[in-house]
Amino acid sequence: MKFSVNAWCKSGRARTGLLQLNNNNNIHIQTPALLITTRKGLPSFISPDHMSFLPSPDSRLLQFSPMHFMEGPNSKTISDIGGLHRLLGLHSYGLLAVPRDSILSLPGCSSTNKNGASFETPCGRFLVKPLDYMKMISSMKPDLFVSLADEVPAFVTTKRNKASVDRTIRWLDDCISLKPKDGALFGSIVGGCSVEERQRCSQEVAKRNVSGYYIGGFGFGDSIDERSIFLHAVTDSLPKEKPRQVCGLGLPEEVLQGIAAGIDLFDSTYIYHLTLEGFALIFPLNGNFKQDPRLCDMASDYTKINLKATAYRKDASRIVDGCTCYTCQNHTKAYINHLLNVHEMLAQILLEIHNTHHYLSFFRLIREAITEGKFEDFRQKFIQNRREHLLAASPSDIELESLVR
Repeated sequence: MKFSVNAWCKSGRARTGLLQLNNNNNIHIQTPALLITTRKGLPSFISPDHMSFLPSPDSRLLQFSPMHFMEGPNSKTISDIGGLHRLLGLHSYGLLAVPRDSILSLPGCSSTNKNGASFETPCGRFLVKPLDYMKMISSMKPDLFVSLADEVPAFVTTKRNKASVDRTIRWLDDCISLKPKDGALFGSIVGGCSVEERQRCSQEVAKRNVSGYYIGGFGFGDSIDERSIFLHAVTDSLPKEKPRQVCGLGLPEEVLQGIAAGIDLFDSTYIYHLTLEGFALIFPLNGNFKQDPRLCDMASDYTKINLKATAYRKDASRIVDGCTCYTCQNHTKAYINHLLNVHEMLAQILLEIHNTHHYLSFFRLIREAITEGKFEDFRQKFIQNRREHLLAASPSDIELESLVR
């Protein structure tokens, strides 16, 4: 794996870069980038045949949890096949392994002891030691993988938070000693809602021989208003020439907050939860929010629309005018409304294609704003307009917004 920084924001830490994966297809991912979150290596609703409808190469980096495979083929079977790329038939995609169930918004491990992490999986609870985890990584052969992390909620005690940092560093050392020849290791950084512990963990991880950094522990009760302090405490302690990934930041405002702190890679669980609930992203990509008279006030907060609403029962327009995604080019709001209300899986397929395409376009405009030296203006304009329309939205919309965080 190779990573290079191409441009910096003149008045901040935001940056663009290029991530190159050293597999047979030499995939190039421009950062900041959106990782496509998967279940067992594939998006929740998009089949391999439909993945070509997503922008390339922006959608070529897939994130998965090795723990999802505990109920499937064992490590030896996957290894004999030749790894996950061959098992899934995704030879032209990069795979990044993260020991956390991002889709369910659960911490990487729900409990720990001195030996390893305890994971809740669909087939029961398992204690995973560093040796067990690295055997899984060796058999799956991902392009990138994250070391085991003891991620804790924001409300834990100071003693428990300190213990989580100590365990995460110790597990990182174990993963480094057991690391296979193939695959780039991202060192995990935790510390909860403590600036001191975040700094201690990031400084220790920065001393290790790792290819990048995974910043965990967000999305478990932490406040978005205080998060910038913790993000900056971490990124200030990390070398600038290596990529940084974060989990738990999904909303557009949270993504912009992470990029302003110097984060390069983000997961896409926000898209999954929107799609599952029948929402479609419609926010203007340039941040210029304007009320569309065709939008129903009870079904939209001007960022997304609920296509289950009866307001779209006879709406023959596209989800977003001018959108070039497969869904908008071929189907109407009325058709998707029908599919949702008769519980056809095609509804989620079409919605995930659109939502992913829309969010990838959002990241592309962010990269352009950084390159042009306009990121802070872009960010402030987007957040201000978004805040105004959230305040104008109905109470039911605000409740729905909290459900898809």
